[in-house]
Amino acid sequence: MRKVLLPSLIIIAAILLVLRLFYLQIIDDSYKLKSDNNAIKIKYDYPERGYIYDRNGKLLVANQPSYDIMVIPRELKNIDTLEFCQLLDITKEDYVEKIAKAKVYSPRLPSVFLAQLNKSEFAAFQEKIRKFEGFYFQKRSLRDYQVNYGANVFGFITQVNEKLIAKNPYYNSGDLIGRQGVEESYEEVLRGIKGVKYYQKDKYNREIGSFKEGKYDTISVQGEDINLTLDAVLQEYGEELMINKRGGIVAIEPKTGEILALVTAPSYDPAILVGRQRSKNYTLLYRDSIAKPLYDRGLLAEYPPGSPFKILTGLVGLQEKVIDEQTTFMCHHGFSYAPGRFMKCHGFGPHQLHNGIYNSCNTYFANVYLRIIGKYSNTPFAVDTWSNHVKSFGLGQFMGYDLPTGKRGKVPTSNTYKKMYPGWGYSGKTIISNAIGQGEVLMTPIQLANMMATVANEGYYFTPHIIKKIQGQKIDAKFTTKHVTTIDKKHFKPMISGLFDVYNLGTASSLRVEGIDICGKTGTAENYAKINGVRTKMEDHSIFVAFAPKDNPKIAIAVMIENGGFGATIAGPIASLMIEKYLRNKITRTDLEKRILERSLQDRYAKLGGQSEAVKQEMRRRDSILKSKMIVPKIIIDTTKH
Repeated sequence: MRKVLLPSLIIIAAILLVLRLFYLQIIDDSYKLKSDNNAIKIKYDYPERGYIYDRNGKLLVANQPSYDIMVIPRELKNIDTLEFCQLLDITKEDYVEKIAKAKVYSPRLPSVFLAQLNKSEFAAFQEKIRKFEGFYFQKRSLRDYQVNYGANVFGFITQVNEKLIAKNPYYNSGDLIGRQGVEESYEEVLRGIKGVKYYQKDKYNREIGSFKEGKYDTISVQGEDINLTLDAVLQEYGEELMINKRGGIVAIEPKTGEILALVTAPSYDPAILVGRQRSKNYTLLYRDSIAKPLYDRGLLAEYPPGSPFKILTGLVGLQEKVIDEQTTFMCHHGFSYAPGRFMKCHGFGPHQLHNGIYNSCNTYFANVYLRIIGKYSNTPFAVDTWSNHVKSFGLGQFMGYDLPTGKRGKVPTSNTYKKMYPGWGYSGKTIISNAIGQGEVLMTPIQLANMMATVANEGYYFTPHIIKKIQGQKIDAKFTTKHVTTIDKKHFKPMISGLFDVYNLGTASSLRVEGIDICGKTGTAENYAKINGVRTKMEDHSIFVAFAPKDNPKIAIAVMIENGGFGATIAGPIASLMIEKYLRNKITRTDLEKRILERSLQDRYAKLGGQSEAVKQEMRRRDSILKSKMIVPKIIIDTTKH
């Protein structure tokens, strides 16, 4: 029996192995498609990316046909490289380098030799492609921008790199992928699904028909269209107002958290990152370390918020019951908060919460802050109590919006000061600058806008987001989830009253728009820069935050202008103009509009490190833009010269 057992097991195992091989090779031949099979040629059918619309259905981004020249190195035969290079306007060195790169990827698989040919380039080469065995065309679609603004919101399309190909099996060499903006955030929605066709080849490498009569072929599925929360008219207008300035504008619909405008300046025309010049143009933008056109100041730039932060200081004071609306502090154009030291102030005489807000009285809010910290006898718990209230407005953390870039900002805690002042104690007087948005507090423009949306809502906000609708899908539930602050609703009414009188009695009285009740707050943040290695006081940053109308607010906005000076000088007028543009779709304060359109800060920026090509291009175009009132803001690169 034992003698029979071992041979029987061997025979059974052999039979099973043969049956399995027969099944894989004869019956189920799908495994052939997963291998580098010489007898099968794979062709992909690339779908169009989904279209991008604004909140009102205006088409912003569509598609245009494009053609890549693909190469299979192993199939190259008798190529007249001179004629080939002349036809495509490339050098012999380029040809050798691209072929070598393709061989490294795979001698047998196709890879991109030359990407993104337009129709005319494709037509010229198509006539002679039969002479160049081993090369063929792959049709794709590129973005076709219907507008010349919003580049920071859209992002751009680029080829996948080898690292991503290795990580994600969906992508092959030459495939396109969204980078930055909504193109990156909603890549899987917009890209669609590739179709695949398999062809049988003979021993001469010629196609002889569909493999298995198309049994394994699939058709492409176009990407889903999306609607952004963006208001195209408002975005365009915001970018026009920011010509020859640096900074960011963020506008939010308070009741939903929808981003109405997301402006960064300087910016660029998104069309320059399409086609064969894309890489060269991107390199020029990337290397511009002066103007930084690829740096989204609305999401990434962290600034001391200045006086708008007094709103939170007042609200925390009310919540902690260290003040009420009648609490009075006397201001003498300066507040002594330590022996021999003073805090400069705009006001004079007695100040309560109401006139403290509209006069932006440093003295008042410094005293409020000292009472907050002093309530817990200057213990670490005091700072953390204040910090937790502030963080409940979405500050000091990533906000969770649906754009791929951002910064936390900074809200200090007791641990912050343990590290800053090791070995000795600190008091409210030591960190008094926090009261007025200086000190260790940092915020991004989108955080400032969200703070104002929260005040407009009297204590709650929705996570800011740029997506409004995805065809056939629901948007992420986190964008419809309400976030409630630690401040009781009753405390917002007196604060809003003070913000309303900023426009009637206070620092923004010259910025009123007839018929629109605007609540706002000016801000001026100190600004230092290193010039020749020396820390030098520069022109302050101009900040303004607002919402309107006062009752049933429809827009909350934050404007930050680098080196803009007093908040009501540049940032304030921009906020008023943006609010009127959105609510009325027209401008009555043409005096403000003229002032802002004609105002250039390039002379101030030149002191920080000269003029980049981006700055020079802006200045050359400025006069023609203002004359025509056409919004062609920031076409940073003159593509006719590169």
